[in-house]
Amino acid sequence: MTSTPGIERRDARTDDDRQPDEELRAHLRGMWDAVAPAWSAHAAYADARGSEAGERMLKLTAPVPGDRVLEMACGPAGLGLAAASLVAPDGEVVLSDVSDEMTSIAATRAQALGLSNVRARQLDLVSIDEPDDSYDVVLCREGLMFATDPARATREIRRVLRPNGRVAIAVWGPRERNPWLGLVFDAVGAQIGKPVPPPGIPGPFSLADPDRLERLLIDAELDDVVVCEQSSPLRAASFEEWWTRTSALAGPLTKILASLPEHAKQAIRTRLHETTSAYQTPHGMEFPGVSLIVSARRPGDRAVA
Repeated sequence: MTSTPGIERRDARTDDDRQPDEELRAHLRGMWDAVAPAWSAHAAYADARGSEAGERMLKLTAPVPGDRVLEMACGPAGLGLAAASLVAPDGEVVLSDVSDEMTSIAATRAQALGLSNVRARQLDLVSIDEPDDSYDVVLCREGLMFATDPARATREIRRVLRPNGRVAIAVWGPRERNPWLGLVFDAVGAQIGKPVPPPGIPGPFSLADPDRLERLLIDAELDDVVVCEQSSPLRAASFEEWWTRTSALAGPLTKILASLPEHAKQAIRTRLHETTSAYQTPHGMEFPGVSLIVSARRPGDRAVA
């Protein structure tokens, strides 16, 4: 383990500090394990939904043959699977997620595609169980915003990168610019009389401030930090299709919905029919959406060509 000032601080906290964090992380692991079957069923949709952001992330990090690539918070791992062909034949992609169930899904998909340079591991963003200087590229699409300690997570990403290694991270932009999910949180919150996600639970819009996102990587002592916007519209053939997918895949939301009586669920649907009417077209539902993508490089002795 390195001792670079400002990077290795994992052991600075007391046991009392760690316990609440460990409990929260265990809760989040259970939450994502619970929704993993839905992510498996909708894996092709998830790949298509995130394809433009993924392509941009791969362009920003430019994996080449022989590189080692780590995808964090991989879910069904569409992004990491796309990277596998770019680093073949001698490179390797490690697909990882905090959820055992998600990791199993990623491994199964890689095996079905016959990818011999891909393996899967359960890894936690805030405590990456990999050696220092292990990877040329780290990718994390729609995962860092759920980290219990995003500052610690970015320091961990920096630690496992090799000198001149590249990282690209995508998170959701502001809630008001992503009504496909923001309106759902509003409707559920109004029904239960509490904010969604609950206080203390990191949610999909927790890193929607580009200045904060940039600062996380700068504070982790990464170079060439750039934040850009990526249009991420959501389209669905019908209200029913949109609602079924959204309620099944949104981890913090799914558990809340499952606990509600049927009349409460119906009230939420009725409210959403009204509040999403502006996005209903003759061709189905068409929501605007925006992601933030931040890219950076670990300092090294030479610039990447």
